[in-house]
Amino acid sequence: MKVNIINVHNYLSVSKLPDSDFVINPYIGCPHSCKYCYASFMKKFTNHCENWGDFIDVKICNTPINLKKIKNKKIFLGSVTDCYNDFEKEFKITQNILKQLINSDAEISISTKNKLIIRDIEILKNIKNLTVCISINTLDETFKNDMDKASSIEDRIKSLKILHENKIKTVCFISPIFPILTDFKSIIEQTKNYCDEYWFENLNLRYPYRIEILNYIKNKHPNLYPLYKNIFIDNDITFWQNLEKEITNYCLSNKINFKNYFYHEKIKK
Repeated sequence: MKVNIINVHNYLSVSKLPDSDFVINPYIGCPHSCKYCYASFMKKFTNHCENWGDFIDVKICNTPINLKKIKNKKIFLGSVTDCYNDFEKEFKITQNILKQLINSDAEISISTKNKLIIRDIEILKNIKNLTVCISINTLDETFKNDMDKASSIEDRIKSLKILHENKIKTVCFISPIFPILTDFKSIIEQTKNYCDEYWFENLNLRYPYRIEILNYIKNKHPNLYPLYKNIFIDNDITFWQNLEKEITNYCLSNKINFKNYFYHEKIKK
């Protein structure tokens, strides 16, 4: 990994995501190396020649977060990095940011795939309006390992349990949903005792990683390749429309709190 220390003037960025006003990304890059990571587009804004996943910029900011600016606002950590990637063990940038947010009147959401978040449980317990979402899109550790270098599925579920037991609002973020390979009902069954809410997001394949994912499906799951081709090359959204209905009906019938983020553009509008 190539590690750089960079100085920034502010941790807050105006959000382009649904349901958030500002985002905080303590790092640029992420060693989790998720093969489907949409945030890989960030590489073009850096001077890195390394592949996405092989570099990380650690943001140092000496200016305190302006708590007045974020009063009654929605803050999301992090949109283009996992703020609890393994380098957080050493640099503790996220930890220091969260300490600043303890006295804020903002609505804070953190999304991660790393069990490291449990390190900061005492800080998290003191943030007034906090939601922690743990991303899980499979119960198959082999498939998980093919797709990312983040914590195991077992450790992610344990993290949800610990957060829930400490009365922190928990979300299982079922994302990205791989057609057929992601069994959302099984994930809910394994996590329902520790989750207050579920978020759902479909797989959105962009270049350059679209080819890599489609080749993976062709090699590992050739029977599914025609479906993936139909969805991601022919741009047929029928599968997503049907799945959205299935998720909605399942969650409503089982009284599960949920949010659907299948269509970001429509939500943002």
